[in-house]
Parts: sequence; structure tokens; C-alpha cells
Amino acid sequence: MAETVFTAERRERAGKGAARAARRAGLVPGVIYGAKKAPEMVALKPAELMPELRKVSFFTNLYGVQVNGSSTEVLVRDVQFDPVSDRPVHVDFMRVEADTRITVHVPVVFENEAASPGIKRGGVLNVVRHDIELICLATQIPHKIAVDLTGLDIGDSVHISAIKLPDGVRPTISGRDFTIATVAAPTTVAVEAEGAAPAAAAAVEVITAKEPKDKEAPAGKAEKPAKADKK
Repeated sequence: MAETVFTAERRERAGKGAARAARRAGLVPGVIYGAKKAPEMVALKPAELMPELRKVSFFTNLYGVQVNGSSTEVLVRDVQFDPVSDRPVHVDFMRVEADTRITVHVPVVFENEAASPGIKRGGVLNVVRHDIELICLATQIPHKIAVDLTGLDIGDSVHISAIKLPDGVRPTISGRDFTIATVAAPTTVAVEAEGAAPAAAAAVEVITAKEPKDKEAPAGKAEKPAKADKK
């Protein structure tokens, strides 16, 4: 069941003109589609939408959208933002039912970095995947994929096979045991060496750039004859 319910107004018309009218009224236009039903145009209050929009689980949470007393369970599938103000200007919702299977990107969260010997010794956590695409029922979406870094040393890696997913949830990539993250060796020495090379090259250029005091005339150009003294 949806824990958060948005109160929305029905928009009678679709199109850019109707969407602009909703924005002028201080609302965020949206659409509800899916479940083999006709799309429904709605407009939401920004005060209800913005706190949820800031959550990491915004795209994995089940929400309710209540229109004229009737509530529909939905997932957020897309949000469009104003390029200048970065405010939401349109939201796409997808209706979900008990047997609705979807593909969704779930964020990866790394835990217990302090318990990783490799990171303690200066190793760097190299994140290969910040989220993982999963296939599951809309009512069983995990809000995050937790990766425990306990015991990982430099050179170790975490693969999808090490992650216990809920029953009925599987990654879209099934043909290989892909990497989520590795603990790489520290790069301080390599960076210092790279920084020293340009400095040495610059010093050589300064030394060899000096020119002799007496310059020879450029090749191919004859020197002008000296003017005779007027008597």
C-alpha cells in the first residue's frame, strides 16, 4: 500500500496550453497512464511533491494520487525540470496493480567503509555501478541495494552474486556476474610523479630558450648597406 498520497486536480485538456495554464496556477502538471486504461491528466501541488522529490527512493516508492476522492496507486516514471529554475514542470505516473512487473533502477548504498582494511590503508573505493536495473513486481521494489564493505582489502571487488536480493527480484543482466565496486590501490605516488615531470620539462625549456646577445641576420635577407656620411 502507498504510504504517501498526492492530492491532485483533474485537467480536462491535454497539450502544452493546458500544462502552461496549470503552471500559471502554481501547480505541476502530470499524467497517469498504464494498466490498459486511458491516460488521465492531473495537476499536483508543489508543496506535496517537493519533499518526496528530494528522496533517494522517489522513483522506487509506491505513491497514491487522489483525484476527486478516488485514489490510484502509481510509480513515478519521469520528471521534467525547468532548465533555469530547476523546478519540476511535469511528472509522469504509471498505474500499478498487484501483478504489475516493471523494470526499475535501484540505487546502490555502500555501508561499513570503516570496517574495510583496504580503505583504512589508503585504498580508494572505485564505484562501478551507482544503481542497478532490476525486474520485479511493482509492490516489491527494494528502495536500495546495500553493499557491505566489511573485510574488503585492496584489490578486492564486489559482484552482483554477493548481493542477496529479495525473492522475486532479479537484475536485468543475467548472463554474467558483473562488478559493482572495487577497492583500488592509492594513487598518491603516481600523481606526484606525473606532477614532477611537467615541472622538469619546463625547467629545460627555460634554459634552452636563451638566445645569444649578437643575433645573426635571418637567412635569405641581405644586410642593408650603411648610409654614406654627407659631406
